[in-house]
Amino acid sequence: MTLFTLLLVLTWERLFKFGEHWQLDHHLARLFARIHHASLSMTLFIALCWMLIVALSLQLAANWFFGLPLLLLWVLISLLCIGAGEVRQHYRAYMMAAGRGDSHACDAMSDELTLIHGLPVDCDKEARLRELQNALLWINFRFYLAPLFWLVVGGPFGPVCLAGYAFLRAQQTWTARHSTPLKRAQSGIDRLLHWLDWVPVRLAGVAYALLGHGEKALPAWFASLADLHSGQYQVLTRLAQFSLAREPHLDDVNTPRAAVLLARKITQVIVVVVALLTIYGALI
Repeated sequence: MTLFTLLLVLTWERLFKFGEHWQLDHHLARLFARIHHASLSMTLFIALCWMLIVALSLQLAANWFFGLPLLLLWVLISLLCIGAGEVRQHYRAYMMAAGRGDSHACDAMSDELTLIHGLPVDCDKEARLRELQNALLWINFRFYLAPLFWLVVGGPFGPVCLAGYAFLRAQQTWTARHSTPLKRAQSGIDRLLHWLDWVPVRLAGVAYALLGHGEKALPAWFASLADLHSGQYQVLTRLAQFSLAREPHLDDVNTPRAAVLLARKITQVIVVVVALLTIYGALI
């Protein structure tokens, strides 16, 4: 069921998911707006309540009409949690603005794309474009690779794990856009996601390392296995930049496009690996 759901969701997302209505973030915005007390315990409590609701829904749907409602629920949860419909619109708006040379629109869309980690201040164009590349690589990880990981490793409870991760991701995005840095720190959302992303970042990182300069990327990946302090964003983008090192960071259009093409290639490779492992596991 996991492989079928994954392939169906990725196909639907590429063809039809443009905008926020098929995005879990959009539907949780009202909930986040009503949370006035920010703390790690509150974040954990609300996330666990959300996961419990999803688990109960799956349990209730399991024994009806030969499991068809359960399958539909798997697909619906995955559609809401996998994919970056609204962010894809921001990326397309950036590319259109860059193509016509509209620097103000480019800056506005760059701020949206780099919402979580921001852009460096007082830097040259090359450093700014490299950071935009990093933000796009991170978006691909957060909306595709990490959700895929939690859906697969969760097994029968894949949608529960996926929904929990997507809930925390949505809360971090909402907090970064609408709240203060102090409340974001008090919520503990960054710390939670730091540890939840540790394993999937290393798995995605090895794919980037193998596609990049292996003589430099692989030692950096092995070093990351013992690194418990660096942010997962830095770990992933450092490894991905080995694959992008041949590309000059001077073109407003081609520089971000190179990052998106690389991210899509990595996603396709990982989906193929998951499919092969799933088929192998079903045969033995």
